[in-house]
Amino acid sequence: MQKVYYLATCDTCKRIIKEVGLPTSFEKQEIKNEEITVKQLEKLHSLAGSYEALFSKRAKLYKERNLKNEKLEERDYRNMILEHYTFLKRPVIVNGSEIFIGNSKKTVDAAKISINS
Repeated sequence: MQKVYYLATCDTCKRIIKEVGLPTSFEKQEIKNEEITVKQLEKLHSLAGSYEALFSKRAKLYKERNLKNEKLEERDYRNMILEHYTFLKRPVIVNGSEIFIGNSKKTVDAAKISINS
């Protein structure tokens, strides 16, 4: 599978998608208009190793709900990602059996190497 989960209104997502140079073979899923399904999230979990790795602690709702002071477990991360798109760390790029989550320079560089080799 070659797919990217992103938010169209996110300038960082747009920049990374352009920088990585995604081939046209990649499927794009805009997560605000096409919510992530349980099956999709389970697939991402199997690649990432945890729901926490897919969870954005920068989300506005994370701060509003004061979740940093909560003891969250894997099922909590899973349920929140399914509840609201903002909890998915973005972008998530899947290239075959490799997954690249978020916008760190190291992650973006690794995605570029994987996709363009």
